[in-house]
Amino acid sequence: MTEVTIEYCVPCGLLEDAIETQKTLLEAFGQDLDGVRLQPGHGGVFKVSADDDLVWDKDDHGGEIDVDAITEAIHDRIPA
Repeated sequence: MTEVTIEYCVPCGLLEDAIETQKTLLEAFGQDLDGVRLQPGHGGVFKVSADDDLVWDKDDHGGEIDVDAITEAIHDRIPA
C-alpha cells in the first residue's frame, strides 16, 4: 500500500490546505492508503510525496495548490 506525506508551510498558513488535501485523499482512496501524514515545514513549502517519492510540488505548479492534480498524482501511485 501507499503512504502519503504532505509537507506544508506553517508560517504561510497552509495548514488548512494540507488538511483539505488529506481529507480529499482519504475520501478518494480510503483503505488503499497506509495513511496520509501531515509534516510541518517552512519557506513556502507544499509538497506531496508517496512512499518517499515526490509526486507534487507547489513550486512546480505556479505556486497554486491544486487538490485535483494532487489526487490524480496519488491515484497513479496506488497499485491496481
